[in-house]
Amino acid sequence: MKKYWFIFNNSQLILEKTADGDYTIPLEEEIPSDIAKPVGDIHDITPSLGGIAVKTYSCTNATLDADHELSPLRASYNKLPSELYYKAGKCAEILYWDANTQYCGTCGGKMKLHTDISKICTKCGREVWPLLSTAIIVLIHRGDDVLLVHANNFKGHYYGLVAGFVETGETLEEAVRREVMEETGLKIKNLRYFGSQPWPYPCGLMVGFHADYEEGEIHLQRSELGDGGWFNKNDLPEIPEKLSIARKLIDDWLGCK
Repeated sequence: MKKYWFIFNNSQLILEKTADGDYTIPLEEEIPSDIAKPVGDIHDITPSLGGIAVKTYSCTNATLDADHELSPLRASYNKLPSELYYKAGKCAEILYWDANTQYCGTCGGKMKLHTDISKICTKCGREVWPLLSTAIIVLIHRGDDVLLVHANNFKGHYYGLVAGFVETGETLEEAVRREVMEETGLKIKNLRYFGSQPWPYPCGLMVGFHADYEEGEIHLQRSELGDGGWFNKNDLPEIPEKLSIARKLIDDWLGCK
């Protein structure tokens, strides 16, 4: 039976070119070791893709032919069908977790795979699972204006939405209100859940909300944000690319399909 092989060479995903000029993931019965020899464990990824088993592994010295190329995971969004991109994200998260849980945090013993998504310590028996960092992101609007910010860690010149990690003991809603107040000094109301998105950079879950402006003047948290303000829907700056839930929130507010 053929399997999808999601192979990461120094964190870049190996893509296979199709005859019509598109891209896919290598689909082979056996490990494509002629292209890339595994370093470490080969992981089974569930659920399958349309009944086809999924496997993933890391390598460091891939030998690519004319039918294969390397792509950063984020860039693969624009090359792969969505179901392959999202499965590649899960594979990347599993490999990141595997690389960072080689030894037990309790006793220092060697960890080994126990199930597809758990490891067990060979010395003390402690079991661990992949950790997920949950973050909120919120679109705040005031009539025809939307609050957009440029975070200090953005790699481009685009403006996005207020976002931040959920803290221990918080609800999602409490995290939204806290992050908005900390980063902008604004109070919001009518908080509404929009949707969520896996964010494998490296292991996150983004939970999106809409909210209405209530009161306050913008006072940016400069340690987090370099710029920000209200922008009219007819005069927006550069906004995030379509792979992100930030863009999905903005498009939803604008009424885009």
